[in-house]
Amino acid sequence: MVGIAAWGAYAPRLRLSRKAVVAANAWVAPGLAGKAKGERSMANWDEDALTMAVEAARDALGPEDEGRAAVNAAIFASTTAPFADRQNAGILAAALTLAPSIASADVTGSQRCGLTALGQALDAAASGKRVLVAAGEHRRARAASPQELDFGDAAAAFVVSPDGSAAEFLGRGTVTDDFVDHFRGADAQFDYAWEERWIRDEGIVKLVPPAVRAALDAAGLDAARVDHFCFPSVFAGMGATLAKGLGIRPEAVRDTLGAQLGEAGAAHGPLLLAHALEEALPGQIVLVAQFGQGAEALVFRVGDGAVRPARGVAGSLADRQEETNYLKFLVFNDLVEWDRGMRAEKDNKTALTTLYRNRDQILGLVGGRCRETGVVQFPRTRISVAPNNPAVDTQEPYRFAERAAHVLTYSADYLTFSMSPPNHYGMIVFEGGGRIMLDITDVTPGEVETGLPVKMVFRIKDRDEKRGFVRYFWKAAPDRAALAAVNAQAAE
Repeated sequence: MVGIAAWGAYAPRLRLSRKAVVAANAWVAPGLAGKAKGERSMANWDEDALTMAVEAARDALGPEDEGRAAVNAAIFASTTAPFADRQNAGILAAALTLAPSIASADVTGSQRCGLTALGQALDAAASGKRVLVAAGEHRRARAASPQELDFGDAAAAFVVSPDGSAAEFLGRGTVTDDFVDHFRGADAQFDYAWEERWIRDEGIVKLVPPAVRAALDAAGLDAARVDHFCFPSVFAGMGATLAKGLGIRPEAVRDTLGAQLGEAGAAHGPLLLAHALEEALPGQIVLVAQFGQGAEALVFRVGDGAVRPARGVAGSLADRQEETNYLKFLVFNDLVEWDRGMRAEKDNKTALTTLYRNRDQILGLVGGRCRETGVVQFPRTRISVAPNNPAVDTQEPYRFAERAAHVLTYSADYLTFSMSPPNHYGMIVFEGGGRIMLDITDVTPGEVETGLPVKMVFRIKDRDEKRGFVRYFWKAAPDRAALAAVNAQAAE
């Protein structure tokens, strides 16, 4: 039964108030007033399409090693990948500590590439492969543009296998047509979009239905059998319009989550699919489709063996912090030039040889555990740090990324350069042993304190803007679920 075995999702904690954006731009773009409702997900300065995809994939795989060891291939889908000529899926695999023997690929070039990647993974699963698919998107838009309000940042991931008990794959339909609704050239920073009525009437309405019908025909199903219809679009009511023409029941059309997250490009179809799987009942039919130089449609039957992700879409929606500072959004997205001060004037050239030799420690947060004493440490070295037993060459790999931890000591530093001052960092102590000095992210001044439960998150460490290189590492972020549990226990 080829299908989805597990899924995960991620959206940044920050949610930019559309009302705040409209108010800031009212003097120059009063026509945006109609878009002032709700909020959109907003990536922190140290997040991008890849870091979000890693978090969604961690949600899908869970903390155990067994699920990762079984993965045969990894696919990363995005139109905003950080590297044009460095395999982003390879970074994804390294962060997840997947085996070097896996196959890997990047899929890009269209807003439907997330579903295209999922379709390719399902084909591979039919031949016995277990494939991880992760889609992430972090699109930039010009200030005071409709896209700035419509877009959102998010990611979704799926584990596809020959025995996908969460959702059985029933059929796929595709249409390829060079219908240019928007485009972004190789050297362009922003999308150039065409007229909305043209996109709706000549693009979506004419190209999506053939793909959906082909998927339903392959599944042997009538449109009326669909229980959940997922179709992402920034055009209000677009899913309902398609459903009416296709014969899908109106109540099957799912919310696009535009009011809470915005539209996350190539990741949004997968995100809506993940949301549907969280809420659907066993036996129900889920149809997901997405438009982009044609269309892609996939049909699934929900199984009864689903293992719910720890976070998922529901958890991502719940974990939110309103952001009304529009200038912060502009800074985080490099839409304004600002004085970073002399402390930011440094050369961030990366020694690629050092990065490669320490790749599991840097990208996977893999330390060492002494086979003789059981003492764990980071970084891993030839000589153990075990007291009174400096054993040599006894270190075995030890993953820190999925282990619970707490803050031992910390600083909130306004003197060193930070994209979001103050610069929080501290000594993080892990359950089971080991401690690492790490940056602390996704916090506000006054939130960090000794004993704060934290979790590890894969983030941007810094950027070499001179050479266009992005450096990744792990940071600590508040584990708010663990903190809530501690507070509830204390209240009892």
